[in-house]
Amino acid sequence: MKNLFDIKDKVVVITGGTGVLGRAIAIHLADQGAKVVIMGRKAEVGNEIVKEIKENGGEAMFLVTDVMNREILEQNLADILAAYGRVDALLNAAGGNMPGATIAPTGTFFDLKIEEFQRVLDLNLTGTVLPTQVFLKPMVEQNKGAIVNFSSMAAFRPMTRVCGYAAAKAGISNFTAYMATEVAKKFGEGIRVNAIAPGFFLTEQNRSLLTNPDGSWTQRGEDVIRQTPFGRMGRAEELCGTIQYLISEAASFVTGTVAVVDGGFNTYAM
Repeated sequence: MKNLFDIKDKVVVITGGTGVLGRAIAIHLADQGAKVVIMGRKAEVGNEIVKEIKENGGEAMFLVTDVMNREILEQNLADILAAYGRVDALLNAAGGNMPGATIAPTGTFFDLKIEEFQRVLDLNLTGTVLPTQVFLKPMVEQNKGAIVNFSSMAAFRPMTRVCGYAAAKAGISNFTAYMATEVAKKFGEGIRVNAIAPGFFLTEQNRSLLTNPDGSWTQRGEDVIRQTPFGRMGRAEELCGTIQYLISEAASFVTGTVAVVDGGFNTYAM
């Protein structure tokens, strides 16, 4: 019987692949037989991940990238096609936040730094649109491919403090739905566009918001856990099954959706 979740030999490109979540996903997909292309700015970290994957018998490569630079992305694509000849899936995991795009509990909206707000919008939203423009092209030529964008709980609820990040992630959810229709209508049903919305996972970008220097939870961290029915933060590897599903044939009739992986956070109401 055919394994609908089989991703062996699929070429999977991961932007933001050197982050906590990207790393866990890359290692899992390689373990499942995918050829993983890890893209990011931190060459040392990226090469470490590739080394770990190869030592475990997997196939991977690392490319330095900038999701805001079309020329670099085009060169990344050329290098990938030279190595593997195709692109089967794109995971738009690059993103981040900046202090000036947040509003502290003691501050007000007037403290928002518009330059940093714009940079957060660019990194998260435009940094999803640009790679999609570049890596969609070989998928169109193949009449086959899957794109998974990274949304957030902040796209469902207008959370306090993360003004710029929340706006960008809401934009990504909308962009996902738009592109699902766009590519299906113009290029056929072989290309699917979905998103994943992680709940709260400890990463480098949110660690200072959720934990104190001694490792204990901040008030915000405690609030998150209180509002998560599972009563804990997520573990990075808990995203992997949903990602594998979305890029596999098991999701062949799934497009335009935002898959929530949050321990129940988004369903909770007092």
